[in-house]
Amino acid sequence: MTESRQTRLQVKCPTCQTAVVWEPKNAFRPFCSQRCKLIDLGGWADGKYTVSDQTESLPEISEPDGAYR
Repeated sequence: MTESRQTRLQVKCPTCQTAVVWEPKNAFRPFCSQRCKLIDLGGWADGKYTVSDQTESLPEISEPDGAYR
């Protein structure tokens, strides 16, 4: 199948929402440019983004009586 007939995956840049083709030659994917990539990195450095700690919401698992040891 030739490239013109293949469907190319497009995603939106997380920073500016510009359509970006997802392919190996795009060095900044999922971002559209170095600028958008650095804006996002700056957001992480400034603490604007966080990853939640899900360990607090998990229930404790108790072993049934006579569990193998």
